[in-house]
Amino acid sequence: MAYIDLPKELPGILGPMTFRPETAKHLNALAETLLRGPSTLTSGERELIAAYVSHQNNCLFCHSSHGAAAAHHYGRNYELVDQVKNNYQSAPISDKLKALLGVAGKVQKGGRHVTPEDIEAARAKGATDLEIHDTVLIAAAFCMFNRYVDGLNTWAPAETLAYDDMGKRLAEVGYNSF
Repeated sequence: MAYIDLPKELPGILGPMTFRPETAKHLNALAETLLRGPSTLTSGERELIAAYVSHQNNCLFCHSSHGAAAAHHYGRNYELVDQVKNNYQSAPISDKLKALLGVAGKVQKGGRHVTPEDIEAARAKGATDLEIHDTVLIAAAFCMFNRYVDGLNTWAPAETLAYDDMGKRLAEVGYNSF
């Protein structure tokens, strides 16, 4: 049960966003910009970063919903998403994305865990300054989103397929539709 009076039928971040729509508007705009706005990283790659960081934070709702969005960007490939969440180094993704996920994982632990060597490794695999910037910001933002969801003790369905429709909507329509 949530720590505050949230709509009981809405899981994860949806309850708190309904509770405080004036902040939801800005949080959704941030997610829309980070995950779907103009970028040389695909929306699928950015959703994988969000899902990976959320998985590292053990935020069931966020890693499941963003994992579902990533899966839809990759033709409903949930196996790929699970590989990235559990061991991105062996996942069939680009070396650049692997290096960026390494940076994102360091941000998840704390911003000061990122080293010059992490940044150089990402650059050596072809990451641009903009892609490094956006990876750090996605990771930092999802630490905030994860703490928002879990700090209010929201509920989340346990089954992966419960997120499929939401993932499709996020991938096709985006965050401003919530």
